[in-house]
Amino acid sequence: MTLTHRRVLQIALPVVISNATVPILGVVDTGVVGQLGQAAPIGAVGIGAIILTAIYWIFGFLRMGTSGLTAQAVGADDTPEVAALLSRALMIGLAAGAVIIAAQALLFAGAFAISPASAEVESLARQYMGIRVWSAPAAIALYGITGWLIAQERTGAVLAIQVLMNGANIALDLLFVLHLDWGVPGVAWATFIAEWGGFALGLWLCRAAFRVPAWRDWPRVFDRAKLVRMSIVNGDIMIRSVLLQAIFVSFLFWGADFGDVQLAANQILLQFLHVTAYALDGFAIAAESLVGQALGRRNRQALRRASVLTSGWAAGICAAMALAFALAGGIVIDTMTTALDVQIAARYYLPYMVAAPLIGVAAWMLDGIFIGATRTTDMRNMMVISAILYFASVIPLMTAFGNHGLWLGLLASFVFRGITLGLRYPALERSAVLPSSG
Repeated sequence: MTLTHRRVLQIALPVVISNATVPILGVVDTGVVGQLGQAAPIGAVGIGAIILTAIYWIFGFLRMGTSGLTAQAVGADDTPEVAALLSRALMIGLAAGAVIIAAQALLFAGAFAISPASAEVESLARQYMGIRVWSAPAAIALYGITGWLIAQERTGAVLAIQVLMNGANIALDLLFVLHLDWGVPGVAWATFIAEWGGFALGLWLCRAAFRVPAWRDWPRVFDRAKLVRMSIVNGDIMIRSVLLQAIFVSFLFWGADFGDVQLAANQILLQFLHVTAYALDGFAIAAESLVGQALGRRNRQALRRASVLTSGWAAGICAAMALAFALAGGIVIDTMTTALDVQIAARYYLPYMVAAPLIGVAAWMLDGIFIGATRTTDMRNMMVISAILYFASVIPLMTAFGNHGLWLGLLASFVFRGITLGLRYPALERSAVLPSSG
């Protein structure tokens, strides 16, 4: 299949649309429990969702690892391995979910020890999590299903899963909370049903794999070399993701040291970054699929074209976002908060968020390229270097320039990631050896 701009957009746009539905669900969850007329239910659903999301996020590597490995199998026309990869991903996801269910008491106790809440909020949050945790196997296995579908450019199927889950969740929220008066447990049951429903739809969308005998060819599925490679890929991605999260968590924690106004301003501006990430995610995922397939075919030219086309679109999107933030960022800030001092502070630091998409595009896209190529050791090592450079630079920057230094440090982390991965890109290309014509 020829690699064209149209093909890139066909992969990327469903992901962008899918991502756009995610914040809507959070708004509805909050709005529904807000109708109960009490503060505690809102806080309980918020903290409960954050805790479970953080726990599930540990297994986010399953989506990225499955995507890269499957894309390469697709490129190599290895249909049995494509089917076997789905089985491996499902088993890992379901097993991880079962472990979370078994360890829920310990996990929840640890979470509330780190982030204590009032007795009422904690009690309601435990009710919420005690119900929703039983869909952990579905939620985590869906990471694998999503990666498997993305690798085959089936992002429309990913969108269908997301629309079903979010739509069912919203409808059931309204039914259980507003009509049946189930309160916080109603929100949890809505999410529980939606996640298992999304998992069921995901399995149905993967049904072609179950017509290939290899999906239950257990010697192939449990092939030691394949399992070791999958473990290495997933482990590298997990280490990289933990370090990346450490950068953003430190940014939030250190921002609190500059006072409530600065912290609030930083939080508002980070929402701009989330919007950018949602948009770029589609093109990074397109890179995962296309680069992985090109590497599976050992086609260096196709790999380079996939990298250039997807990154070109991403750069254009980032330029448009930077312009939008510069022109309309102040208006958005004023709608997000009515506190005048926060408005002033957020506007003052807005230029950093105008620069962020332009500075960060290389890091975002190279992540997708390296995931598709399963060059995860490079990703891990370059992330270690970038994290060290970030922590070494941000502390003196904060000492000298306060909150300005904190923002400069965050932008510098994007630069470090882009440069370090960029330096490893030629080796990635060299790994795609053109097939012999003879």
